[in-house]
Amino acid sequence: MNNFANIEIIQIAESVARDKMIPKETVLQAMESAIQVASRKKYGMEHNIKVNIDPKNGSINIFKLQEVVEEVENPATEISLKYAKLKNPDITVGEFIQEQLPPIDLGRVAAQSAKQVIINKIFDAEREKQYQEFAKKMGEIAHGTVKRVDAKAVIVDLGGRAEAALPTNQMIKGELFRQNDRIRAYISEVKRETKGQQIILSRTHNEFLVKLFEQEVPEIYNKTIEIKGVAREAGSRSKISVYTSEDSLDPVGSCVGVRGSRVQAIITELNGEKIDIIKWSGDPATYVINALAPAEVQKVIIDEDNRRIDVVVPNEQLSLAIGRKGQNVRLASQLTGWGIDVLTDEQESKRRIEEFNSVTKVLIEALDVDEMIAQLLASEGFSSVQDLIDVDIDDLTSIQGFDQSVAEELKNRAITFKQQEQVREAKEWRELGVSPELAKIEGFNNKILIALGKNDVKSLNDLADLSRDELLEYCPDISLDDDQIDELILELRKKIYK
Repeated sequence: MNNFANIEIIQIAESVARDKMIPKETVLQAMESAIQVASRKKYGMEHNIKVNIDPKNGSINIFKLQEVVEEVENPATEISLKYAKLKNPDITVGEFIQEQLPPIDLGRVAAQSAKQVIINKIFDAEREKQYQEFAKKMGEIAHGTVKRVDAKAVIVDLGGRAEAALPTNQMIKGELFRQNDRIRAYISEVKRETKGQQIILSRTHNEFLVKLFEQEVPEIYNKTIEIKGVAREAGSRSKISVYTSEDSLDPVGSCVGVRGSRVQAIITELNGEKIDIIKWSGDPATYVINALAPAEVQKVIIDEDNRRIDVVVPNEQLSLAIGRKGQNVRLASQLTGWGIDVLTDEQESKRRIEEFNSVTKVLIEALDVDEMIAQLLASEGFSSVQDLIDVDIDDLTSIQGFDQSVAEELKNRAITFKQQEQVREAKEWRELGVSPELAKIEGFNNKILIALGKNDVKSLNDLADLSRDELLEYCPDISLDDDQIDELILELRKKIYK
């Protein structure tokens, strides 16, 4: 690098840029950094040196920079405003005085140091280019060759000096790879590391299954068919729901292919993993029924408040609906986002009778009515005393055998019972030693306070010491959601421990 002509600098920069496939500007910046290091060694490490190489003619300019300040603390890098104005009357504090220095003649040691700086800078640029290249590919399928296998991961050669790691916990159970095996995997993560980018692959990721379907099914690739959901236990079984707005197109049949050719190619890639392809539906009941295939469903009972669905199947279909070790119902629940309970006709009938008898007993005791009236109310859908309080009188009188006076009497008895119950409950939590401060918290009712008292949570300090999971364990029926509970506990801690 000693005494290069200007034109040679440009030629070298262009040659290196071509060879390494990086911008010429990056190479010139590396050269500038190298000359800057050598210049600081010549003129003093304490100086702020700036080097500029003209990208057109290769001329090198070396400058010493001094910041303009009111009061100088470091003469090597600072200059007072008074003296700076002698050189530039318009200059202000915070700007820089730039003094051009003579060009330097790199000696052998300096040239070697400069060369190393250039090499490092170019290496960094190559690594950054490679990182950016693979960061854009995150979420895609990578093709490569197994380079080596160790206890923690399979190292995959992706070509172009790029390597990736397929951790053992991201491999499908039972898979074995050997050196030089061809491999496909999902790029799940690209991280910057001191030694370069780290590319993490996965063959168990749900999106790997999605990308395989995009490759095998043209209608998914061109978005004529949309994948709505995926639930997967890699290497064993997967469920995938699909949808199309085109009435003439069968989304399930298109994904299966002629004689199963399309889906079979994916099953082979996934080491024999079974794949259920189901039709997506915006109706939760229909969606759950489809998701439980191949089991046949007789009826469903939806609990929208708790986002749960009871599914009733024939006795002979129970094991098929649940699946081996609960896998079928578990995957169906993951796919649909609904909690699913599978019952036989007999189980559902028995549970319905038990619930009916339980509600009847509660109504008899609370309203002081005979069994016939309680059963009539239960059969009309009244499952609690609160239901009677909330109902309109006209709705009660519409029940056969209930006139205005009976309806009003039942409603009054329900209100009286609720008031007496609230008095009993308030007395109970006070006797448990629960602080009235807890009763002021929004969302805390008498039942919550009693549950807390029975679990020895009796003050704001006790509540602040709880975790969210502990509070939910003590009070599973609390009306607050997870975020509200976290916010409540955090605010209490700030208030108490400030």
